[in-house]
Amino acid sequence: QVQLVESGGGLVPYGGSHRLSCVPSVSIDSIEVVTWYRQAPGKQLELVATLNKEGNIYYANSVKGRFAVSRDRNENAVHLQMNRLNTEDTGIYSCYVHVDHNNYNGPGTQVTVSS
Repeated sequence: QVQLVESGGGLVPYGGSHRLSCVPSVSIDSIEVVTWYRQAPGKQLELVATLNKEGNIYYANSVKGRFAVSRDRNENAVHLQMNRLNTEDTGIYSCYVHVDHNNYNGPGTQVTVSS
């Protein structure tokens, strides 16, 4: 069983930057794929960014050029750097990981972009 804790959510000004972190209960080197999702009020779950063990990254078109996902071995965490935030980025952000043939996700952290 892998536990995940997301942190860094909060109220962010329009156009501002913010960083989210996802800390697993296992070494991040054991994580094969990590994906950040978000869910806005009244909307479906949306894939934001995904990073695999080989370093391949995919970004949703809505965040491409503004968000960056990275693996931090010093902190044993996966970060989601979010820049030029707008109100459409408001939502609950969760990290999902694929480890040893299983999938796990954290409870999420709320990001609210003020207009």
